[in-house]
Amino acid sequence: MIIAPFDPALRERYLQHLGFRVPPGPPSPDALRVLHHAQLNHVPYENLEIQLGRPTSIDPHESVRRIVTGRGGYCYHLNGAFAGLLVSLGYDVALVRGAAPSAGDGSAWGNHLVLLVWFPGETWLADVGMGDGFRDPVPLVDGVLDQPPFRYHLEHLDGPRWRFHHDERASFAGFDLDVTPVSLTAFAPVHERLSTSADSPFVQKLVVQLRRADHALTLRGCVLTCVDATGRSSRDVRKEDEWFGLLYDEFRLRLDDVPRDTLAALWDRVSASHDAWDRAGRP
Repeated sequence: MIIAPFDPALRERYLQHLGFRVPPGPPSPDALRVLHHAQLNHVPYENLEIQLGRPTSIDPHESVRRIVTGRGGYCYHLNGAFAGLLVSLGYDVALVRGAAPSAGDGSAWGNHLVLLVWFPGETWLADVGMGDGFRDPVPLVDGVLDQPPFRYHLEHLDGPRWRFHHDERASFAGFDLDVTPVSLTAFAPVHERLSTSADSPFVQKLVVQLRRADHALTLRGCVLTCVDATGRSSRDVRKEDEWFGLLYDEFRLRLDDVPRDTLAALWDRVSASHDAWDRAGRP
């Protein structure tokens, strides 16, 4: 077993945070879809701990304890925690490596974590850690996937290699996937680099995302972007109270444990980065 099941108390706290008092039935694709939706509805994608200078581990128990206080994380935290929950509910789960935007020379392998979930005669992909990615888990089958407002394409390359093509309006082009199961420790070196390196996009820019039933919302620095059935729209958020209001009200993040001066410094850094981007000329 790649991830150990959570103890009953932690499992119940997690389920309650997702809006369940009891497990939603036996393992099945339909029950997996319900859990997938609940995770996306209640747990945002975000890199605030890195921006606050408090890099985390990718231990699933630590991730869950943070999630139930009203926080989120990125793929290692979100899919790692979700894998632990699924295992605790009796699902057959494996962790596999992604490479975003593509494998290229191989250095990107492991910069994304994806889940395989096995049912009799079927293999499914679950991914609650892609920001504006899947809304529904999907069978591992070559073809086009419509999950409004996005259209995806899952392509089998060769052997264990697959490619996920994202919608052109999304925040990234997609990723390559190697469906060979690995342990969580395989992701630790890349997590360390993404959490601390000056050239890491997570160190350089704050990002918070939500994938809802009919739209995706992204706050990157001071730019709020929405993709829905009408298209893609963006606007700047340059007032501090409005910016924090989005974190608290729209993205449902809780920062009760962060001192006010630390939050003020966060806003100053994000705002200054936006100003520098403006002076350099936006792409």
